[in-house]
Amino acid sequence: MTFVSSFPARKITVDGSKKLYFGGTAYLGLQKHKKFLKVYINTIKKYGTNYGASRKSNIKISIYDKAEKHLAKIVTSEACVTVSSGYLAGQLVCDYLKSEGHSLFYAPNSHIALHQQKTKNYDTYKELTNAIENHLKETDIPPVVLLDSIDFNGLNYPSFNGLKKLPLDKIILVADDSHALGLPLNNGTGCYAQLHKLNPKELLVCSSLGKGFAIQAGAVFGKTKRIEQLKNTAFFGGASPATPANLATLVDANAIYIKRQKKLRQHILQFSEGLQAKDEFSYMPEHAAFTYSNQNITTYLEKHNIIVTSFNYPDKDSPTMSRIVVSAHHKKKDITKIVHLINTLFNS
Repeated sequence: MTFVSSFPARKITVDGSKKLYFGGTAYLGLQKHKKFLKVYINTIKKYGTNYGASRKSNIKISIYDKAEKHLAKIVTSEACVTVSSGYLAGQLVCDYLKSEGHSLFYAPNSHIALHQQKTKNYDTYKELTNAIENHLKETDIPPVVLLDSIDFNGLNYPSFNGLKKLPLDKIILVADDSHALGLPLNNGTGCYAQLHKLNPKELLVCSSLGKGFAIQAGAVFGKTKRIEQLKNTAFFGGASPATPANLATLVDANAIYIKRQKKLRQHILQFSEGLQAKDEFSYMPEHAAFTYSNQNITTYLEKHNIIVTSFNYPDKDSPTMSRIVVSAHHKKKDITKIVHLINTLFNS
């Protein structure tokens, strides 16, 4: 485990030595971006640092409706509701659907944010399909299938082949889109429209806004009627909302997001085209993460002053998750360097 004293951006200082950092989820590299911080500071001056009142209060702050309409337009959903985190967004949806009598079925590699107590993923889509078919023989209540749009193993985005084998017209589909929304793929819109084209009985998409938009907040997207139902729950009303300044930043920094998405797309292309040992990595079109299992890569890069994401996730008993994450805050020379090192490792 490595401790640092400042935000791990393009470079981090470890044991007094500066190293390049190709990890984390700061995909657009905005957390220390001067123009973005200027926008953020201005919104804090207007809205303050925090707002702890319920969204059901008799006092309403207009930025919530403005930001939610802005997000819904980006994603192309009918409606959106924001909450304080991506985890809370997932739990809000799961708690409500479970309370309505729906059974929850978890696709392979689905994130813990979507899980309720004592639930687990199916290992394969074949097992999930069998479970869904058996369920539909016993009840008319639509089952809920939950998944991560980006699962880092290629089971879902971009083709969603596993989902296509399910009787989606009888299923409520819930997707965590945290690692897609705001990134270059699908021009920043995430996977809502793509999943909607599969024609599920109903679609709900949950997402963190921290990974693609660099603000602490979460969101749920869906049809207006369902979003209003979620807003009327005690779960939603009893929780503090996302900070107004964060949501105002999301709206006001729209031009910055678009520019950074373009830069990240260029970096992803440079990395993927320059990489010779492509079979060593699992990656998706226009996504910034390149996952691998060969720990020689981690060791070799560290010897050459490059730190990547590599740890047991989501708990200490889980397998080591290793991936190289390209960000918009990197420079072309950084991409050139890491590609050269990896190519050298496998050509030596």
